Formats: sequence, C-alpha cells, structure tokens
Amino acid sequence: MKIEAPIYVTRPSLPPLNEYVKLLEEIWKTRNLTNNGKFHQELEAKLCEFLGVKYISLFSNGTLALVTALQALKITGEVITTPFSFVATTHSLWWNGIKPVFVDIDPETYNLDTDKIEAAITPFTTAIMPVHVYGTPCNVVKMKEIADKYGLKIIYDACHAFGVKYKNESILNFGDLSILSFHATKIFNTFEGGAIVCNNEETKKRIDFLKNFGFADEVTVVAPGINAKMNEAQAALGVLQLKRINESIDKRKIIVNEYRSRLRKISGVKFLQDFDYVETNYQYFPIFINEIVYGKNRDAIYEELKKVNIFTRRYFYPLISDFSTYKALPSSSHENLPVAIKAANEVLCLPIYPDLDLETVVFICDFISNLKS
Repeated sequence: MKIEAPIYVTRPSLPPLNEYVKLLEEIWKTRNLTNNGKFHQELEAKLCEFLGVKYISLFSNGTLALVTALQALKITGEVITTPFSFVATTHSLWWNGIKPVFVDIDPETYNLDTDKIEAAITPFTTAIMPVHVYGTPCNVVKMKEIADKYGLKIIYDACHAFGVKYKNESILNFGDLSILSFHATKIFNTFEGGAIVCNNEETKKRIDFLKNFGFADEVTVVAPGINAKMNEAQAALGVLQLKRINESIDKRKIIVNEYRSRLRKISGVKFLQDFDYVETNYQYFPIFINEIVYGKNRDAIYEELKKVNIFTRRYFYPLISDFSTYKALPSSSHENLPVAIKAANEVLCLPIYPDLDLETVVFICDFISNLKS
C-alpha cells in the first residue's frame, strides 16, 4: 500500500454542507450574527443536556474561556498546574498575572500527580489547574480533598474531555469550573470555539458578563470584561455537529481497537488502556516509545513516518516548562519533572479521526513494526 495524500494526526469532522447552508440562510435572513442569538442559545441548551451539566457558557475559543475562568473566580498569586499540556493552559495564567507552579505527572494517566501537589503549595497558592490529558480523568476525588484541605479552587482544563464520564458522571461536573475547546482539532468542533462549565446560576451570570465587556444591560458595566462571545455561525455549526457526535465516538473506538490489537505485539511500544470507571471519547491515540526496547527513539519514527506521508504529532513536546517564557521558574527544573520529561520524549500521537480507514491504520502499525531494530 502507498499513501498518496498526506494523512494528518486529525481531520476536522463537518456536517453535510447543504445542512449548514440552511442554517446560514436563517442567519442571513435575521442578520443576527452574534450577541446571544438563536443558535447560541440553542447550542448552550443542547450541550447542557448532552453533557449532563447544569450551566455552560459558550466562547469564541478555548483559550479565552481559560483566561475568563480565572477572572471569574478571581484567582491570583500562584496556581499549581501541569507542564504536560498545550501551552494555552499555562498562557491563561500568565495573561492573568498568575505565577504557574509546575508539578510532575502520573506515569500511567499522564495527569497531575496528586501525591506531589501538597509539597508545591505555598501561602500564595490559590488554585489548581489540572488537565484531563487525552481525555483520561484526573484523580478528581483526591484533587478535591487537597483543595478542600487548603482552601483552593480547582479549574479543570477539560479541552480533551468532551463527553467523558467518570463513574457514570460527567467529568465536567468536578471542580469549580471546567473548560472545553471546540477547536477544529477537537472531537466536537465549531471551527473555533470553547466553553466554561459551571454548577450555579450566579457564576454563569458572572462569566456571561465577563465575556461581553462586563455589560449587565445597555448602560451598566459590572466588570472589566473582554469580547469572547461565540458568534452565530459557530453556534449553528455546533448544533449540527452535536447530532453526529455519538457516531463519531463509535468510529473512533473502532480505530483505537485496531491500533491496540496490532501495536500490542510490538515490544517497546506502550499505549493507554481503557479504565473500568471511565467512558472515554477516543479523541487521541498516543503511543510511547521505549528507545532501549524498541531500538529507535520516538523522533526517528516521527521522521520516518513523514517520509511515507503519515504526519503524527508529539503531543506534548517540548514541555511547557521548557519554553523560554517559563524556563526560569524554579518549578521548571528537570529534577522536579522526571516523569513529564520522559513522557514528552517518548510520546507520539497517531492519526485518528472518524473517516480514517482501517487499511491506513494497518499500514501505520506495520510500518512501525518493520522499523523496529
């Protein structure tokens, strides 16, 4: 088999164009393009129902949702977070004048290691910002115990965790706030987009004020807000995307099972397993390469796959703590983050999207097998 067209790590799912055009025609007719329009309201209501959450506030993108969440809870000082994530997680802290404090990750889930959080708490710590990496839930029970003990807020970066459940409960209902991304690379996309999930009406109102310049009404500004609203074109797309999300997850599961059945035969290649208590979304398929056992390092596989038109991604490499903005922080020292460094040097996310054919999956697995020394 020869891969003619490039295969990327993901490809955005889109509804039939004719369905979207019908909704765009409605927008053209009303000329209501933004500011909490019909489709915005409809998408918020349908997402609450689908995700099993009380309140959701839509945003133009996930990064602005993260920035606004910190404002909504008035977080200051220091926030404990993970170095093993996309940079937006930590950038949101920096934009709020908050000092990130990095803590190492768990070697099985790749989430913040709850056994190491307490040692990083100082009198300036006000919150914890964990990430449900690859959609695998953090240790939410122990995280809450720590937060309650020290009087800290928890803001979950749940951008990988759309639709994920923990013990039959939406993972988005844990912590004080949860943040979603609807970026084109995500399992549920609205071109760009995001959301904040909260559990009470008062917080929802404050978030809605903050994302719309702080306006409470035409003549009243109650907070120094920004413009982070989702527009009607994005929201209309989301309404259509939601109709097919379960089908998308089912297709992803088939692809993941094919990867697992073939890659488990290759020594030196590790991948995540399902957890009994988790209903996952199969958004990513990361593998981890043990160079000593496999015979080549991760980067060698990454480069060889590119030669045959397979474009994987090293999510997440480098670590956030290794970027120049954060490298000088004491918590960024490599001695503090051995597990995260190992993961960053071994991880390779393989292509996965609903219409990826299994023949290509077999090709990728065979290619990795044949590369092995």
